[in-house]
Amino acid sequence: MFFLKKFISYLILPPGIFIALFLFIAVLSRKRKIVYIPALAGALSLYLLSIEPFKDLLLYPLESPFKTPKVVRGDAIVVLGGGAYNSGYLKASSYKRLITGFLLHKKTGKPIILSGGAAIGVIPEAKVMKELLMEFGVEEKDIYADLESRDTFENAKYVLGICKRIGCRSLILVTSAFHMRRALSVFEKTGLEIQPYPTDFKFEGKYNLYSMFPKYSVFYDSSIAVREYIGLVFYSLYY
Repeated sequence: MFFLKKFISYLILPPGIFIALFLFIAVLSRKRKIVYIPALAGALSLYLLSIEPFKDLLLYPLESPFKTPKVVRGDAIVVLGGGAYNSGYLKASSYKRLITGFLLHKKTGKPIILSGGAAIGVIPEAKVMKELLMEFGVEEKDIYADLESRDTFENAKYVLGICKRIGCRSLILVTSAFHMRRALSVFEKTGLEIQPYPTDFKFEGKYNLYSMFPKYSVFYDSSIAVREYIGLVFYSLYY
């Protein structure tokens, strides 16, 4: 009964319902290749992006080069924003990055640089993060905020400006593991010494029968990985 309940729930909830819909269209139009092939391809693509093994296949090249360092070194900790809602709450990736930065600050006493503007929203991420850090007990004098940056390139640009102002030559770079490859390549071009400190790992590596069921959370993580690959290509061409 438990298995049946799970199977039905995964089938009727997105993305399962859309996979079933694509398959239904494919069956009805199997004699019309112009419809059959795209419908079948849509079902297969959506299914693969929604299961854990394929999601890990996408994430592994992004996350595997980076491990949490046992010894940290740097004049300051920089935390890159990962998104905020217009209601004033941080999205999950931003919150995980912020908590990691906060724990590093408590451990090392290094100042924190927060980087993240309002790229497509109305509230700068760094403003929300700064308010949270102060609620956690971090003194305002230990927090520097870049409220202008809209992407990773601008993160590096504006953080470099803050570093020049406060005399910082090396950074502990905190961001999600899936984003570290792109972030590190951009920040290293500033001439600052950068130590990557990844967090928010999404690779799992262990599976069971339920890992083969399509899930929205897995589809979301796969989409993040695909977006990261697109970003890597774009940055390699233009920066």
